[in-house]
Amino acid sequence: MDYIIFLVAMAALIYGADFIIKESERIALHFNISHFVIGATLVAFGTSLPEMAASVMAAFYGKTDMAVANVVGSVTLNITLVLGVVFLIAKAMKPKRDLFGLDSAWVIIPVIIFLVMIQDGIIGRFDGVLFVLMMVSYLIFLFRSSKEDLEDEIDEELEKEKFAWLKSIALLVIGFTFTIGGAHFVVESGTSIARVLGVSEWIIGLFLISFGTSLPELIVSIVAVKKGNAEMSIGNIIGSNVANFSMVLGSAALVHPLAIDVTKTSFDLIVLTSASLTLLFIIANKLYNKAGGIFLLTILALLIQNYIV
Repeated sequence: MDYIIFLVAMAALIYGADFIIKESERIALHFNISHFVIGATLVAFGTSLPEMAASVMAAFYGKTDMAVANVVGSVTLNITLVLGVVFLIAKAMKPKRDLFGLDSAWVIIPVIIFLVMIQDGIIGRFDGVLFVLMMVSYLIFLFRSSKEDLEDEIDEELEKEKFAWLKSIALLVIGFTFTIGGAHFVVESGTSIARVLGVSEWIIGLFLISFGTSLPELIVSIVAVKKGNAEMSIGNIIGSNVANFSMVLGSAALVHPLAIDVTKTSFDLIVLTSASLTLLFIIANKLYNKAGGIFLLTILALLIQNYIV
């Protein structure tokens, strides 16, 4: 029964987040807020709303292992699984944007800050504030460097639709209900599954919850590949990972200080760092091809193999 509750709750969490983002975008368009501003704020917020809901709820219930593992797992899966699949199935990718020159710092610096912060075994509320400030820095960066990319993120269909306050408010209420309720049951059922299987809450967060919250990125990236916009996936994943570290961990830490056993989780942290460094190597050498995809999926296979054997 816990497995069914987990799957239903995860679906509610993801769909609820989608409702919130779509209706927020619809309301912003109604008030003639520029496409650029909408893109800058909603892209950063929307890509990590499921992760934030799950981690904040886990922190609220004192399940700090699950909260941190969700972020570690989501960032790792975003790079290894999502981009690995994109590079494997996409045709020639030649991004117009200078990803190495503009975005390379955002690939590795959040990881370094995270690794430094956890050396004392806890991500406290002050650390949470610093993470949130990192999100502010990233938003400023987006405003200054990504105007055309962000405008492309706006849903043209929403702009054409007739606006109705009652409908938007109703869908926002439904979205928040699904997101908060889904996050609650994801954490509770995930904890029960961990007890039944005799594994730690860290493992549940690292694999089950992080995979579920990374599904939107995977689906969006596959759709982008089919539409011939595969290169957009790289920037979206980098932005999503920055938001995971800054907004998700920052918000969770403000709710409840997050304890982490660096020794017990060292392998997962090494995989996280290796995945980030590999992505940095790929964008530096423009290996947006099957070789790059195999590199990334191999790292994911090593992570999974470590827990199967």
